[in-house]
Amino acid sequence: MEFRQLKYFIAVAEELNIGRAAARLHISQPPLTRQIQQLEEEFDTQLFLRTPRGVELTQAGEMFLRDARNIRDLMLQSIERVREAGQGKRGKLDIGIFGSGILDVIPKVLHAFRATHPDVQIALHQMNKNEQIEALRQRRIMAGFNRMLAPLPDISSEPVMLESIMVAVNEKHPLAAKPAILLKELAGQPLILFPGGSRPSFIDKVWALCAGEGFEPKVAQEVGDAPTSVALVAAGFGLSLVPEAASSLSVPGVAYRRLANAPDAVVDLSCIYRTDEDSPLLLGFLQTIREFREKTAARP
Repeated sequence: MEFRQLKYFIAVAEELNIGRAAARLHISQPPLTRQIQQLEEEFDTQLFLRTPRGVELTQAGEMFLRDARNIRDLMLQSIERVREAGQGKRGKLDIGIFGSGILDVIPKVLHAFRATHPDVQIALHQMNKNEQIEALRQRRIMAGFNRMLAPLPDISSEPVMLESIMVAVNEKHPLAAKPAILLKELAGQPLILFPGGSRPSFIDKVWALCAGEGFEPKVAQEVGDAPTSVALVAAGFGLSLVPEAASSLSVPGVAYRRLANAPDAVVDLSCIYRTDEDSPLLLGFLQTIREFREKTAARP
């Protein structure tokens, strides 16, 4: 049985007249009649009773009409789902996440993507930079969010935004009384740095900023992520330089202050992906990121 025969049968069953069904299907009557006969032969069952005014459904025909409509609808839904998947509007998007971006920017990007791709399933996976790169190469994820990616021949990146670097300071610290802090004022202050592990990373950015002001950071602790760093600031272990997204962490006893006269105190957040990946799903996601970046840049 072919899908075409289902369509022919449904048309005849709904019109109860071969001539009207043929006109509806834009074919002549003889081939339509032959297709119905072949269908009855395949089932070894009469589906229609011929009458002077046209045809009537037999009991078997009425039963098959219900099933035929269900099969037709399922086929049409399947075709539409496949078409949408080919257009990047349906499927599963596995994304690696790490760092402070998940506190602010990444949820906004995902929200914008879901607004235009409601039928795409998004799965988030906590991975550091090296884990994301390996997962991309193994095709376990399609994209990742991270910072300061060293050039790799098989991995590309799409910039999401540049974030200002801020100072997380205990509210009892004298520097907390200032509306903005000069970077050189951090010389000699115990600093909590993050993340450890793969390089280059945000730690390298902090070292470079301090070197630009002529001093080396006094490292009190190296921790894995921004939330841990901010928690240690609250506990009085020291100060921390954090991406602006981390300032959304509302921790009792911690204030966030901007760096004064520090135009280079910014850090990137990028979406990374396989250079050879041509999935419409990924292309749609990257387009969402570009639109998000343009809207963010346009804000005063």
